[in-house]
Amino acid sequence: MTIERLEKGSRMSQAVVHGNTVYLAGQIGEGPDTTRQTQSMLAEVDRLLASVGSSKSSILSAQIWVADMGDVDAMNKVWDAWIDPQNPPARACVESKLVLPDFLVEVMIIAAKE
Repeated sequence: MTIERLEKGSRMSQAVVHGNTVYLAGQIGEGPDTTRQTQSMLAEVDRLLASVGSSKSSILSAQIWVADMGDVDAMNKVWDAWIDPQNPPARACVESKLVLPDFLVEVMIIAAKE
């Protein structure tokens, strides 16, 4: 089976496809608050999944990190409106210090190709 790496940098690829499985690097968003960062982050997930022939309906697993669990309700409100309710993925959400203090939420996705 071949491995396809998209948007490669010196440290990582934004997406890796192996067979019919898509692995996204941790995605962050832009904005002044958790709501806007989550919206921006999920728009980037949509873009990356579409670029490899997948979509949010085919997400198998999501790992979400929030800098402050006090923001989880704001993140969940955006997530719940975005995710396909007929095909919710397995998911974990934990509090963690993210790489930069301005980052409030990050997600890592594993999906199937459609």
